[in-house]
Amino acid sequence: MRFSLVPFALLIIPLMEIAAFVLVGGQIGLWATLGLVVVTAIIGSFLLRWQGLSLVSRIQNELAAQRLPAKDMVRGVMLLLAGVMLLTPGFVTDTIGFLLFVPGLQDVFWKFLKSRIQVAGASTAAGFSQPGSPFESTKTPDNDDSVVELDPDDFTRRDDNSPWAEEISDDSTRK
Repeated sequence: MRFSLVPFALLIIPLMEIAAFVLVGGQIGLWATLGLVVVTAIIGSFLLRWQGLSLVSRIQNELAAQRLPAKDMVRGVMLLLAGVMLLTPGFVTDTIGFLLFVPGLQDVFWKFLKSRIQVAGASTAAGFSQPGSPFESTKTPDNDDSVVELDPDDFTRRDDNSPWAEEISDDSTRK
């Protein structure tokens, strides 16, 4: 069974938040702690708006130049995560949220993702497959030997290990 970090994080992050509230509240007091949480949420919302509007204009410029704004899309997801983290009350989530705004960390995350993602195709409706585009396809269905077209009558799939597999008798046909 593959280990998932999500259930682990759903357990650990609230415990860390409680510990941080207790430690900070013991040092600066209850009202100052609550005020600090509200101030970080306000600062985060202004940062999100400022960087989000800048990001939207960069994405529009890339699309107008008929380039795929992959890096900016990843940054958009990071800004969305940062906004969620900053609007969630707590010091641990605020710290993670503010770190997601740092361009250097965004670049590190982009390099990590870029090495693991491959663009498989581009939509002609979006205009990315025009001649000269970096996403222009060099293969067409006519000259691609790896594509085999079959009619529905030419192919059937049978998995004997499937619990939904039908018993096939000699006088019945499979649909």
